[in-house]
Amino acid sequence: MKSLTLLFTTFLLFLAPISSFGSAVQDQVHLHSIRADFVQEKHLRILAKPIVSTGIFAFQAPRSLRWEYLVPIPSILLMHDGKLSKFVKTDGRFIEDQGIGLDAMQFMLGEISNWLDGRFTDNEMFVASFPDKQTILLEPREQSLAGLISRIELRLADQKGVLNSITIYEGSDSYTRMTFNNAVINKIIPSALFIQK
Repeated sequence: MKSLTLLFTTFLLFLAPISSFGSAVQDQVHLHSIRADFVQEKHLRILAKPIVSTGIFAFQAPRSLRWEYLVPIPSILLMHDGKLSKFVKTDGRFIEDQGIGLDAMQFMLGEISNWLDGRFTDNEMFVASFPDKQTILLEPREQSLAGLISRIELRLADQKGVLNSITIYEGSDSYTRMTFNNAVINKIIPSALFIQK
């Protein structure tokens, strides 16, 4: 389940078209695709400095995602046509990882797809609130999930339809923050980007 928090991946990530919901958003942005760079920082009390990863994120409607870590450990998560795949770079080439945790990743990537389509209130696992015009707060409904994720904070960017950051709080002294930049929306992304060869 720790992979789950890293994806809030994700996380995907993060850059979201926002539908009209409450006072948080005035205009709807219809998202067909988005590509962006991201920086992920993992903060733990036991670490003097956060663990920093960088990568690239891409989404193509309706449900194709690519979440690629470039540094420090190259790896790729892909979701395309309902199939999730994970690849890790070993000896200079990407090898498919059939390890445990893919079900949790599938769920989280599906959630990110929902966010990217502006559907923040569709999930039965989280309650969405809107403390201000720049913030969407997601809190778990069930105590079992709250033990892993106490809350998720989505910060909207100035550019309509884009998130600036996602912060996943995993307790009082641990959190993961993903910050996005260089976002390009509604440009055609070749489907080959979502298929690893």
